[in-house]
Amino acid sequence: MTERSLLVGPFNRVEGDLEIRLAIEDGRVAQAYANSPMFRGFEMMMVGKAQMDALTVTPRICGICSISQSAAASAALGALAGRTPAPQGALAAAILHGVENLCDHLTHFNLFFCADFARAAYKGRDWHDRAVARFTAMEGSAVRAAVEARAQILHIVGLLGGKWPHTLAIQPGGVTHAPSARDRIRMQSTLAAFRRYLEGTLFGAPIEAFADLTTASALTGWDRGDAGLFMEIAADLDLAALGAGPGRYLSFGAYPLAEGRALASGVWENGACRPVETDAIREDISHSWMLGEAAHPSRGRTDPDEDMSDPAYSWCKAPRLAGRTVETGAFARQVVDGHPAALDLVAGGSNVRARVAGRLLEIARTQLLLEQWVTALRPEQRFMDDVTLPSEGTGEGLVEAARGALGHWISVRNGQIENYQIVAPTTWNFSPRDANGTPGPVEAALEGAPVGEDEDTPLSVQHIVRSFDPCMVCTVH
Repeated sequence: MTERSLLVGPFNRVEGDLEIRLAIEDGRVAQAYANSPMFRGFEMMMVGKAQMDALTVTPRICGICSISQSAAASAALGALAGRTPAPQGALAAAILHGVENLCDHLTHFNLFFCADFARAAYKGRDWHDRAVARFTAMEGSAVRAAVEARAQILHIVGLLGGKWPHTLAIQPGGVTHAPSARDRIRMQSTLAAFRRYLEGTLFGAPIEAFADLTTASALTGWDRGDAGLFMEIAADLDLAALGAGPGRYLSFGAYPLAEGRALASGVWENGACRPVETDAIREDISHSWMLGEAAHPSRGRTDPDEDMSDPAYSWCKAPRLAGRTVETGAFARQVVDGHPAALDLVAGGSNVRARVAGRLLEIARTQLLLEQWVTALRPEQRFMDDVTLPSEGTGEGLVEAARGALGHWISVRNGQIENYQIVAPTTWNFSPRDANGTPGPVEAALEGAPVGEDEDTPLSVQHIVRSFDPCMVCTVH
């Protein structure tokens, strides 16, 4: 038996605060330890501030998914007040959030994930020259097209939210700007242009044809556009054999509207979906550089262990649902929502191919939702209701960021924030071990990954980690 260890990182192509320590035996990962090495302390910053400051501070956690943080903070404040936003305000907030999530998925596919297929290590594969032409960082034709399309669709956020990132438009009572009939026409025009990009470049076919796929074989056998190129590569590299997840999928439900959430909430396991019981969430800190004990987020503490004592090895806490790990993200969302192709695909478990396929499905479905929502805007109606926040109380805000389930928990006393806790998608997926020694989802997914003798940053490990699309600044806020 040959044994060695590797410290691998950074992985992120936006910010690089992730290290993974690998124990390798006989050419495969035997154990993995994910470390979030940068502590930021946003939860501590919130204490003592006025309730509405949550809307200003929490979006600064991340520049990629700031609207997700804003939506969660607004939902927590709304729960604190016992109010829901004006129906048209909720619709406008869903449009803002949907555009950001759509952009995140597009960026991940073209800039973060598929860039690895242009590596020289894959030279000689039938698809490699095409991958180099399409996905090479800064130069690939797909990369340039995606960046241009992303910039154009973000104009919708400018119209509705004033700016991106860190808009203050989403409030407990709705949104601050009531769009005009002219704004609606401009948004429809922008979405039409984005549809042309998706159909001409990413899918190579009408969006509906991809969104309406009903079987795993039809999804993984898609052969048009850049989505088809990915499916070809995934089959050749057998990406379905890499990065198995825990088999439990969590979604808080995306885009809360007056009539309900646009995508369902639930926990899917063993072929059945059950309601999310957030009371069952505990953040274990046995292997985190944190002081205190495991607790529900509403009672949790953010008290960093400055000595960084053993056996801890990460600033990330270890959230568990009823004591068990869950996977969250676009694929989890599609499974919980009951998309037939995702349900067929999940029979083989989650893996690298499935996670990327889930994002592609969600790109198509989100575009369709955005088109419906913009058409449903009624400029003559109210977009904001007055909301008075109480000086005492608690609130829970649950949304779905691009990377998965995001929750904010607020406790207020004497008009000031007494406690504020956040559990982000990457906190779920990249958590360290818990008190039972159970590895987090990514740590477990890496076990068994092949590692060549001459590899110091194994390609298999990079594919697995990036399939979860880590956002480490959100992980430890």
